[in-house]
Amino acid sequence: MTAPRTLTARSAWQDVPRHQVRRFAEIAMADVPALAEEIMSEIQREYPHLPVVLDDSGEPMALVGIRRAIEAFVQHVAHDYPAGRPTVPPGVFQDFGRGEGLNGRSLDSLQATYRMGVRLAWRRFAEIGQRIDIPAPAMYELVDAGYEYLDGLVDQSVRGYAEAAARQAGERLRLQRRLMELLLVEHHRGDPSDALAERAARIGWPLPAKVAVGVLLRPAREAMAPAVGQGVLLDMEYEQPRMVVPEPDAAGRPELLHRALTGWSGAIGPPVPVADAAKSLRWAEAAVKLMRRGLLPAGEVLYCTEHTEALVLLQPEELIEDLAARCLAPLAHCGSAHGRRLAETLLAWLETRGGAPEVAARLGVHPQTVRYRLRQIRELWGEAIDDPDRRFELELVLRAQRLRGALGAPSP
Repeated sequence: MTAPRTLTARSAWQDVPRHQVRRFAEIAMADVPALAEEIMSEIQREYPHLPVVLDDSGEPMALVGIRRAIEAFVQHVAHDYPAGRPTVPPGVFQDFGRGEGLNGRSLDSLQATYRMGVRLAWRRFAEIGQRIDIPAPAMYELVDAGYEYLDGLVDQSVRGYAEAAARQAGERLRLQRRLMELLLVEHHRGDPSDALAERAARIGWPLPAKVAVGVLLRPAREAMAPAVGQGVLLDMEYEQPRMVVPEPDAAGRPELLHRALTGWSGAIGPPVPVADAAKSLRWAEAAVKLMRRGLLPAGEVLYCTEHTEALVLLQPEELIEDLAARCLAPLAHCGSAHGRRLAETLLAWLETRGGAPEVAARLGVHPQTVRYRLRQIRELWGEAIDDPDRRFELELVLRAQRLRGALGAPSP
Protein backbone atom coordinates (compact mmCIF):
# COMPACT_ATOMS: atom_id res chain seq x y z
CA MET A 1 0.00 0.00 0.00
CA THR A 2 1.16 3.54 -0.72
CA ALA A 3 1.96 5.50 2.45
CA PRO A 4 -0.56 8.20 3.45
CA ARG A 5 0.23 11.51 1.82
CA THR A 6 2.04 14.03 3.98
CA LEU A 7 0.59 17.53 3.56
CA THR A 8 3.35 20.03 2.93
CA ALA A 9 0.99 22.86 1.91
CA ARG A 10 -2.61 23.76 2.60
CA SER A 11 -5.03 21.62 0.58
CA ALA A 12 -7.12 23.44 -2.03
CA TRP A 13 -9.99 21.14 -1.17
CA GLN A 14 -9.93 22.42 2.45
CA ASP A 15 -10.83 25.87 1.14
CA VAL A 16 -14.01 24.57 -0.49
CA PRO A 17 -17.02 25.55 1.68
CA ARG A 18 -18.52 22.60 3.50
CA HIS A 19 -21.95 23.02 1.94
CA GLN A 20 -20.36 22.66 -1.53
CA VAL A 21 -18.50 19.55 -0.41
CA ARG A 22 -21.74 18.05 0.92
CA ARG A 23 -23.55 18.95 -2.29
CA PHE A 24 -20.77 17.39 -4.39
CA ALA A 25 -20.96 14.17 -2.35
CA GLU A 26 -24.79 14.02 -2.58
CA ILE A 27 -24.81 14.38 -6.37
CA ALA A 28 -21.87 11.98 -6.83
CA MET A 29 -23.42 9.33 -4.56
CA ALA A 30 -26.70 9.56 -6.44
CA ASP A 31 -24.82 9.05 -9.69
CA VAL A 32 -22.91 6.00 -8.45
CA PRO A 33 -25.22 3.29 -9.91
CA ALA A 34 -25.30 4.91 -13.37
CA LEU A 35 -21.57 5.64 -13.28
CA ALA A 36 -20.79 2.06 -12.28
CA GLU A 37 -22.94 0.76 -15.18
CA GLU A 38 -21.14 3.10 -17.60
CA ILE A 39 -17.72 1.95 -16.42
CA MET A 40 -18.78 -1.70 -16.60
CA SER A 41 -20.08 -1.29 -20.16
CA GLU A 42 -16.91 0.43 -21.29
CA ILE A 43 -14.74 -2.30 -19.74
CA GLN A 44 -16.75 -5.02 -21.51
CA ARG A 45 -16.43 -3.15 -24.81
CA GLU A 46 -12.66 -2.62 -24.49
CA TYR A 47 -11.84 -5.99 -22.89
CA PRO A 48 -14.42 -8.52 -24.13
CA HIS A 49 -12.16 -11.45 -23.10
CA LEU A 50 -12.50 -10.65 -19.39
CA PRO A 51 -14.98 -13.12 -17.84
CA VAL A 52 -18.17 -11.91 -16.17
CA VAL A 53 -18.47 -13.65 -12.78
CA LEU A 54 -21.82 -13.40 -10.99
CA ASP A 55 -22.29 -13.21 -7.24
CA ASP A 56 -24.90 -15.14 -5.26
CA SER A 57 -27.62 -12.66 -6.26
CA GLY A 58 -26.81 -13.01 -9.96
CA GLU A 59 -25.21 -9.58 -10.25
CA PRO A 60 -21.75 -9.22 -11.90
CA MET A 61 -19.11 -9.11 -9.16
CA ALA A 62 -17.17 -6.51 -11.14
CA LEU A 63 -20.18 -4.17 -11.13
CA VAL A 64 -20.58 -4.61 -7.38
CA GLY A 65 -16.87 -3.90 -6.89
CA ILE A 66 -16.96 -0.76 -9.04
CA ARG A 67 -20.00 0.55 -7.19
CA ARG A 68 -18.49 -0.10 -3.75
CA ALA A 69 -15.16 1.46 -4.75
CA ILE A 70 -16.83 4.68 -5.98
CA GLU A 71 -19.05 4.89 -2.88
CA ALA A 72 -16.06 4.48 -0.55
CA PHE A 73 -14.14 7.22 -2.40
CA VAL A 74 -17.07 9.67 -2.37
CA GLN A 75 -17.67 9.07 1.35
CA HIS A 76 -14.01 9.75 2.04
CA VAL A 77 -14.14 12.99 0.05
CA ALA A 78 -17.24 14.08 1.93
CA HIS A 79 -15.99 13.37 5.46
CA ASP A 80 -12.22 12.82 5.73
CA TYR A 81 -10.35 14.21 2.72
CA PRO A 82 -7.56 15.36 2.64
CA ALA A 83 -6.66 13.62 5.90
CA GLY A 84 -5.55 10.02 5.60
CA ARG A 85 -6.71 8.07 2.58
CA PRO A 86 -9.92 6.26 1.59
CA THR A 87 -10.41 2.71 2.76
CA VAL A 88 -10.35 0.23 -0.11
CA PRO A 89 -13.41 -2.08 -0.02
CA PRO A 90 -12.03 -5.23 1.60
CA GLY A 91 -12.09 -8.50 -0.29
CA VAL A 92 -13.66 -7.49 -3.60
CA PHE A 93 -10.55 -6.37 -5.45
CA GLN A 94 -8.48 -9.03 -3.76
CA ASP A 95 -10.93 -11.54 -5.26
CA PHE A 96 -10.40 -9.99 -8.69
CA GLY A 97 -6.64 -10.51 -8.43
CA ARG A 98 -7.14 -14.01 -7.07
CA GLY A 99 -9.35 -14.87 -10.03
CA GLU A 100 -6.74 -13.67 -12.52
CA GLY A 101 -4.08 -15.78 -10.79
CA LEU A 102 -6.20 -18.94 -10.61
CA ASN A 103 -7.03 -18.65 -14.32
CA GLY A 104 -3.41 -18.19 -15.36
CA ARG A 105 -3.80 -14.59 -16.56
CA SER A 106 -1.57 -11.61 -15.81
CA LEU A 107 -2.72 -8.50 -13.95
CA ASP A 108 -2.08 -6.23 -16.93
CA SER A 109 -5.66 -6.19 -18.24
CA LEU A 110 -7.07 -5.85 -14.74
CA GLN A 111 -4.92 -2.82 -13.97
CA ALA A 112 -5.85 -1.30 -17.33
CA THR A 113 -9.55 -1.60 -16.44
CA TYR A 114 -8.88 0.09 -13.09
CA ARG A 115 -7.22 3.03 -14.83
CA MET A 116 -10.15 3.26 -17.26
CA GLY A 117 -12.56 3.32 -14.30
CA VAL A 118 -10.65 6.15 -12.61
CA ARG A 119 -10.61 8.13 -15.87
CA LEU A 120 -14.38 7.76 -16.42
CA ALA A 121 -15.13 8.51 -12.76
CA TRP A 122 -12.98 11.65 -12.89
CA ARG A 123 -14.85 12.83 -16.00
CA ARG A 124 -18.17 12.55 -14.11
CA PHE A 125 -16.77 14.18 -10.96
CA ALA A 126 -15.36 17.06 -13.01
CA GLU A 127 -18.83 17.69 -14.49
CA ILE A 128 -20.33 17.73 -10.99
CA GLY A 129 -17.61 20.05 -9.70
CA GLN A 130 -18.17 22.46 -12.60
CA ARG A 131 -21.93 22.39 -12.05
CA ILE A 132 -21.64 23.50 -8.39
CA ASP A 133 -18.68 25.85 -8.94
CA ILE A 134 -15.93 23.97 -7.08
CA PRO A 135 -12.61 25.68 -7.98
CA ALA A 136 -10.40 23.93 -10.55
CA PRO A 137 -7.35 23.59 -8.18
CA ALA A 138 -9.50 21.63 -5.74
CA MET A 139 -10.76 19.33 -8.50
CA TYR A 140 -7.22 18.76 -9.81
CA GLU A 141 -6.27 17.78 -6.29
CA LEU A 142 -9.11 15.28 -6.35
CA VAL A 143 -7.56 13.67 -9.43
CA ASP A 144 -4.38 12.97 -7.46
CA ALA A 145 -6.46 11.48 -4.67
CA GLY A 146 -8.22 9.25 -7.20
CA TYR A 147 -4.96 7.82 -8.48
CA GLU A 148 -3.75 7.26 -4.91
CA TYR A 149 -6.97 5.35 -4.38
CA LEU A 150 -6.21 3.37 -7.53
CA ASP A 151 -2.89 2.33 -5.96
CA GLY A 152 -4.82 0.82 -3.07
CA LEU A 153 -7.10 -1.13 -5.40
CA VAL A 154 -4.08 -2.49 -7.27
CA ASP A 155 -2.41 -3.45 -3.99
CA GLN A 156 -5.48 -5.47 -3.02
CA SER A 157 -5.50 -7.25 -6.38
CA VAL A 158 -1.78 -7.97 -6.26
CA ARG A 159 -2.23 -9.52 -2.82
CA GLY A 160 -5.02 -11.77 -4.10
CA TYR A 161 -2.99 -12.66 -7.18
CA ALA A 162 0.01 -13.62 -5.03
CA GLU A 163 -2.19 -15.78 -2.80
CA ALA A 164 -3.58 -17.60 -5.84
CA ALA A 165 -0.11 -18.09 -7.30
CA ALA A 166 1.15 -19.52 -4.00
CA ARG A 167 -1.87 -21.82 -3.74
CA GLN A 168 -1.40 -23.05 -7.31
CA ALA A 169 2.32 -23.60 -6.75
CA GLY A 170 1.57 -25.59 -3.62
CA GLU A 171 -1.05 -27.69 -5.39
CA ARG A 172 1.26 -28.32 -8.35
CA LEU A 173 4.03 -29.33 -5.94
CA ARG A 174 1.68 -31.77 -4.21
CA LEU A 175 0.59 -33.31 -7.52
CA GLN A 176 4.19 -33.44 -8.75
CA ARG A 177 5.23 -35.25 -5.59
CA ARG A 178 2.46 -37.81 -6.11
CA LEU A 179 3.65 -38.36 -9.67
CA MET A 180 7.25 -38.82 -8.51
CA GLU A 181 6.15 -41.28 -5.82
CA LEU A 182 4.48 -43.43 -8.47
CA LEU A 183 7.43 -43.08 -10.84
CA LEU A 184 10.03 -44.10 -8.27
CA VAL A 185 8.34 -47.12 -6.73
CA GLU A 186 9.17 -50.61 -7.95
CA HIS A 187 6.32 -51.98 -10.08
CA HIS A 188 6.21 -55.72 -9.48
CA ARG A 189 2.68 -56.23 -10.73
CA GLY A 190 0.74 -54.69 -13.58
CA ASP A 191 1.52 -51.90 -16.01
CA PRO A 192 1.62 -48.44 -14.36
CA SER A 193 1.35 -46.58 -17.69
CA ASP A 194 -2.29 -45.49 -17.30
CA ALA A 195 -1.80 -44.24 -13.75
CA LEU A 196 1.41 -42.43 -14.72
CA ALA A 197 -0.30 -40.80 -17.71
CA GLU A 198 -3.20 -39.63 -15.52
CA ARG A 199 -0.95 -38.07 -12.85
CA ALA A 200 1.37 -36.54 -15.45
CA ALA A 201 -1.58 -34.94 -17.26
CA ARG A 202 -2.73 -33.25 -14.03
CA ILE A 203 0.44 -31.15 -13.96
CA GLY A 204 0.82 -30.86 -17.72
CA TRP A 205 3.94 -33.03 -17.82
CA PRO A 206 4.34 -34.80 -21.19
CA LEU A 207 5.08 -38.43 -20.38
CA PRO A 208 8.53 -39.18 -21.90
CA ALA A 209 9.74 -42.44 -23.41
CA LYS A 210 12.82 -42.47 -21.14
CA VAL A 211 13.90 -40.84 -17.89
CA ALA A 212 17.00 -40.68 -15.73
CA VAL A 213 16.69 -40.22 -11.98
CA GLY A 214 19.13 -38.11 -10.01
CA VAL A 215 20.00 -38.03 -6.31
CA LEU A 216 21.57 -34.79 -5.10
CA LEU A 217 23.73 -33.86 -2.12
CA ARG A 218 23.05 -30.37 -0.77
CA PRO A 219 26.01 -27.96 -0.83
CA ALA A 220 24.51 -26.40 2.33
CA ARG A 221 21.52 -27.15 4.54
CA GLU A 222 19.59 -24.08 3.37
CA ALA A 223 20.67 -24.31 -0.28
CA MET A 224 18.13 -22.97 -2.77
CA ALA A 225 16.64 -25.45 -5.23
CA PRO A 226 18.70 -25.59 -8.44
CA ALA A 227 17.04 -24.06 -11.52
CA VAL A 228 16.90 -27.35 -13.44
CA GLY A 229 14.49 -25.99 -16.02
CA GLN A 230 10.98 -26.73 -17.16
CA GLY A 231 10.14 -30.38 -17.50
CA VAL A 232 12.59 -31.71 -14.90
CA LEU A 233 10.74 -32.93 -11.80
CA LEU A 234 12.50 -31.95 -8.57
CA ASP A 235 11.58 -32.88 -5.00
CA MET A 236 13.54 -30.96 -2.37
CA GLU A 237 11.70 -32.53 0.58
CA TYR A 238 14.12 -35.45 0.79
CA GLU A 239 17.34 -35.19 2.79
CA GLN A 240 18.98 -36.03 -0.53
CA PRO A 241 16.79 -34.25 -3.13
CA ARG A 242 15.60 -36.31 -6.07
CA MET A 243 14.97 -35.29 -9.66
CA VAL A 244 13.48 -37.00 -12.69
CA VAL A 245 15.01 -35.92 -15.99
CA PRO A 246 12.82 -36.57 -19.05
CA GLU A 247 14.56 -37.64 -22.27
CA PRO A 248 18.03 -37.27 -20.66
CA ASP A 249 19.83 -37.70 -23.98
CA ALA A 250 17.87 -34.94 -25.73
CA ALA A 251 19.96 -32.24 -27.41
CA GLY A 252 21.15 -29.64 -24.92
CA ARG A 253 19.81 -31.45 -21.84
CA PRO A 254 23.23 -32.42 -20.35
CA GLU A 255 24.57 -28.88 -20.83
CA LEU A 256 21.49 -27.35 -19.19
CA LEU A 257 21.77 -29.66 -16.19
CA HIS A 258 25.49 -29.00 -15.90
CA ARG A 259 24.88 -25.25 -15.62
CA ALA A 260 21.91 -25.63 -13.28
CA LEU A 261 23.71 -28.02 -10.91
CA THR A 262 26.94 -26.03 -10.56
CA GLY A 263 27.95 -26.22 -6.90
CA TRP A 264 25.88 -29.34 -6.28
CA SER A 265 27.06 -32.94 -6.17
CA GLY A 266 25.28 -36.24 -6.60
CA ALA A 267 24.59 -38.81 -9.29
CA ILE A 268 22.23 -39.29 -12.22
CA GLY A 269 21.19 -42.86 -12.94
CA PRO A 270 21.13 -44.49 -16.39
CA PRO A 271 18.33 -43.69 -18.88
CA VAL A 272 15.50 -46.21 -18.58
CA PRO A 273 11.90 -46.55 -19.85
CA VAL A 274 9.64 -44.33 -17.77
CA ALA A 275 7.98 -47.33 -16.07
CA ASP A 276 11.43 -48.45 -14.83
CA ALA A 277 12.41 -45.14 -13.21
CA ALA A 278 12.95 -46.93 -9.86
CA LYS A 279 15.86 -48.83 -11.41
CA SER A 280 17.59 -45.59 -12.40
CA LEU A 281 17.02 -44.30 -8.86
CA ARG A 282 18.61 -47.43 -7.39
CA TRP A 283 21.81 -46.92 -9.38
CA ALA A 284 21.94 -43.22 -8.51
CA GLU A 285 21.57 -44.01 -4.80
CA ALA A 286 24.34 -46.62 -5.07
CA ALA A 287 26.62 -44.09 -6.75
CA VAL A 288 25.98 -41.49 -4.04
CA LYS A 289 26.88 -44.04 -1.35
CA LEU A 290 30.19 -44.74 -3.12
CA MET A 291 30.83 -40.99 -3.45
CA ARG A 292 30.36 -40.52 0.29
CA ARG A 293 32.87 -43.31 0.92
CA GLY A 294 35.39 -41.65 -1.38
CA LEU A 295 35.21 -44.44 -3.98
CA LEU A 296 33.74 -42.21 -6.72
CA PRO A 297 34.64 -38.57 -7.52
CA ALA A 298 32.94 -36.12 -5.17
CA GLY A 299 32.09 -32.44 -5.59
CA GLU A 300 30.18 -32.83 -8.85
CA VAL A 301 27.09 -34.45 -10.32
CA LEU A 302 28.30 -37.57 -12.11
CA TYR A 303 26.54 -39.86 -14.56
CA CYS A 304 26.31 -43.53 -13.61
CA THR A 305 26.82 -44.57 -17.23
CA GLU A 306 30.34 -43.12 -17.03
CA HIS A 307 31.20 -45.19 -13.91
CA THR A 308 29.67 -48.55 -14.77
CA GLU A 309 32.74 -50.57 -13.78
CA ALA A 310 32.89 -49.07 -10.30
CA LEU A 311 29.15 -49.48 -9.73
CA VAL A 312 29.15 -53.09 -10.89
CA LEU A 313 32.27 -54.14 -8.99
CA LEU A 314 31.93 -52.11 -5.79
CA GLN A 315 28.22 -52.28 -5.07
CA PRO A 316 27.89 -56.02 -4.21
CA GLU A 317 30.63 -55.55 -1.59
CA GLU A 318 30.14 -58.71 0.47
CA LEU A 319 30.12 -60.98 -2.58
CA ILE A 320 33.23 -59.38 -4.08
CA GLU A 321 35.07 -59.59 -0.75
CA ASP A 322 34.18 -63.27 -0.38
CA LEU A 323 35.34 -63.96 -3.94
CA ALA A 324 38.55 -62.00 -3.34
CA ALA A 325 39.32 -63.98 -0.18
CA ARG A 326 39.10 -67.23 -2.15
CA CYS A 327 40.80 -66.10 -5.35
CA LEU A 328 43.70 -64.27 -3.69
CA ALA A 329 44.36 -66.85 -0.96
CA PRO A 330 47.79 -67.75 -2.52
CA LEU A 331 49.03 -64.22 -1.65
CA ALA A 332 48.20 -64.56 2.03
CA HIS A 333 51.76 -65.48 3.04
CA CYS A 334 53.65 -63.11 0.72
CA GLY A 335 53.68 -60.05 2.97
CA SER A 336 51.55 -56.97 2.25
CA ALA A 337 54.05 -55.02 0.09
CA HIS A 338 55.24 -57.99 -1.97
CA GLY A 339 51.69 -59.36 -2.24
CA ARG A 340 50.51 -56.00 -3.58
CA ARG A 341 53.26 -55.95 -6.23
CA LEU A 342 52.38 -59.49 -7.34
CA ALA A 343 48.67 -58.58 -7.48
CA GLU A 344 49.41 -55.51 -9.62
CA THR A 345 51.57 -57.61 -11.95
CA LEU A 346 48.91 -60.31 -12.20
CA LEU A 347 46.22 -57.72 -13.07
CA ALA A 348 48.44 -56.08 -15.70
CA TRP A 349 49.11 -59.50 -17.25
CA LEU A 350 45.40 -60.37 -17.27
CA GLU A 351 44.49 -57.02 -18.85
CA THR A 352 47.19 -56.99 -21.53
CA ARG A 353 47.34 -60.73 -22.29
CA GLY A 354 50.85 -59.85 -23.39
CA GLY A 355 54.40 -60.83 -22.54
CA ALA A 356 56.87 -59.29 -20.10
CA PRO A 357 57.56 -56.14 -22.20
CA GLU A 358 53.86 -55.21 -22.43
CA VAL A 359 53.26 -55.86 -18.74
CA ALA A 360 56.43 -53.95 -17.80
CA ALA A 361 55.33 -50.96 -19.85
CA ARG A 362 51.94 -50.98 -18.09
CA LEU A 363 53.56 -51.14 -14.65
CA GLY A 364 56.50 -48.84 -15.39
CA VAL A 365 59.10 -51.44 -14.28
CA HIS A 366 61.89 -53.45 -15.97
CA PRO A 367 60.79 -56.50 -18.04
CA GLN A 368 63.15 -58.74 -16.06
CA THR A 369 61.28 -57.76 -12.88
CA VAL A 370 58.02 -58.76 -14.53
CA ARG A 371 59.46 -62.14 -15.59
CA TYR A 372 60.53 -62.82 -12.02
CA ARG A 373 57.08 -61.92 -10.65
CA LEU A 374 55.24 -63.95 -13.30
CA ARG A 375 57.27 -67.04 -12.35
CA GLN A 376 56.23 -66.52 -8.73
CA ILE A 377 52.59 -66.08 -9.75
CA ARG A 378 52.64 -69.36 -11.69
CA GLU A 379 54.19 -71.12 -8.67
CA LEU A 380 51.52 -69.72 -6.36
CA TRP A 381 48.47 -70.52 -8.52
CA GLY A 382 49.76 -73.47 -10.47
CA GLU A 383 47.59 -74.77 -13.30
CA ALA A 384 44.60 -72.74 -12.09
CA ILE A 385 46.16 -69.67 -13.70
CA ASP A 386 45.46 -71.22 -17.11
CA ASP A 387 41.74 -71.79 -16.41
CA PRO A 388 39.67 -69.08 -18.21
CA ASP A 389 37.05 -68.99 -15.40
CA ARG A 390 39.73 -68.56 -12.73
CA ARG A 391 41.40 -65.79 -14.76
CA PHE A 392 38.06 -63.99 -15.11
CA GLU A 393 37.43 -64.17 -11.36
CA LEU A 394 40.96 -62.95 -10.64
CA GLU A 395 40.60 -59.97 -12.98
CA LEU A 396 37.22 -59.15 -11.44
CA VAL A 397 38.43 -59.01 -7.84
CA LEU A 398 41.72 -57.30 -8.74
CA ARG A 399 39.89 -54.57 -10.66
CA ALA A 400 37.61 -54.09 -7.65
CA GLN A 401 40.62 -53.74 -5.38
CA ARG A 402 42.16 -51.17 -7.72
CA LEU A 403 38.93 -49.17 -7.68
CA ARG A 404 39.08 -49.17 -3.88
CA GLY A 405 42.67 -47.91 -3.98
CA ALA A 406 44.22 -51.15 -2.70
CA LEU A 407 46.23 -51.47 -5.94
CA GLY A 408 48.02 -48.79 -7.91
CA ALA A 409 46.72 -47.49 -11.23
CA PRO A 410 48.57 -48.53 -14.40
CA SER A 411 51.13 -46.17 -15.92
CA PRO A 412 49.88 -43.90 -18.72
